[in-house]
Amino acid sequence: MKTILAAYSGVLRGTGSSLLSALQDLPSAPWLSRSKVQKHLQVISVLQWVMSFLMLGAACTLLLVYIFCTDCWLIAAMYTAWLIFDWNTPKQGGRRSSWVRNWTVWTYFRDYFPIRLIKTHNLLPSRNYIFGYHPHGILCFGAFCNFGTEATGFSKKFPGIRPSLATLAGNFRMPVLRDYLMSGGICPVNRNSIDYILSRNGTGNAVVIVVGGAAESLNCAPGVNSVTLKNRKGFVKLALQQGADLVPVYSFGENEVYKQLIFEEGTWWRLAQRRLQKLIGFAPCLFHGCGLFSDDTWGLVPYCKPITTVVGEPITVPKIEEPSQEVVDQYHAMYISSWSNSSTSTRSASPRRIAS
Repeated sequence: MKTILAAYSGVLRGTGSSLLSALQDLPSAPWLSRSKVQKHLQVISVLQWVMSFLMLGAACTLLLVYIFCTDCWLIAAMYTAWLIFDWNTPKQGGRRSSWVRNWTVWTYFRDYFPIRLIKTHNLLPSRNYIFGYHPHGILCFGAFCNFGTEATGFSKKFPGIRPSLATLAGNFRMPVLRDYLMSGGICPVNRNSIDYILSRNGTGNAVVIVVGGAAESLNCAPGVNSVTLKNRKGFVKLALQQGADLVPVYSFGENEVYKQLIFEEGTWWRLAQRRLQKLIGFAPCLFHGCGLFSDDTWGLVPYCKPITTVVGEPITVPKIEEPSQEVVDQYHAMYISSWSNSSTSTRSASPRRIAS
């Protein structure tokens, strides 16, 4: 973790995002400057992802039901039949598309914040890895941009490593959205899916797990990084069973892009959030960003705050098919110590708290 914080301190002095080559030849005009056009494209690219993640699945499900009630019902029936046939694909490595991962829209997405990926150590293609990603934030912009696309150059920085970002399994039950997610190399965060990637897909695989999950998102707030990790040991046990090295990953700035109304523990609203989290799998947060046309209004567009994702030093993990609780606790303590031992190693990082 010291390497993560040291690397982050170094990039704070860096410059912002680069201009895209496609905008170099735009004619100069007082109402159509290159910077304004670029900014508008960045906002659109980010907003389309936010709307896709929040609404695409539900919208396509309703559309499919509607088509069943029209004269075009045969199209809906054919798609449903294919969906049933393809149902287990997300749990069997998915359907990654290099073309989608390299879309130009993701470079605009990256430059909006901007998002940067920092490498501190080499990763061997002969090993498999489990990346522990922190913090969750509201919508995991850093995790998606760095590991669900090639906008920050993951494959060039870590040659021979294939990242698979794990997210809620419920997203893969929704038409169209499931295919959109799979094209970016995103997989369900369940045992079957992760086991398949780490045991039946060769080596050089890196499953990215947002360890804090939905519970952590309820505590995210600008200025303070609260990490839900103390009682999260499942990913460590999985790493031991598969012999996959643990890699801590931290995104500085992930909690800065949205403002959230946080309810105190014990209140009725907090209790409702917890129960809905257990029922539907994610936490219904009350958050806002800025408006589409103005930073002074409320909306779903995230604030332009830099996100710097630092991939730390891997922790070598042996393969133990049935690890004892003592061994799991040992490696979990090793993982946690990387945070606690470096809490004062830099003045650039905001305060961090490890919660249950």
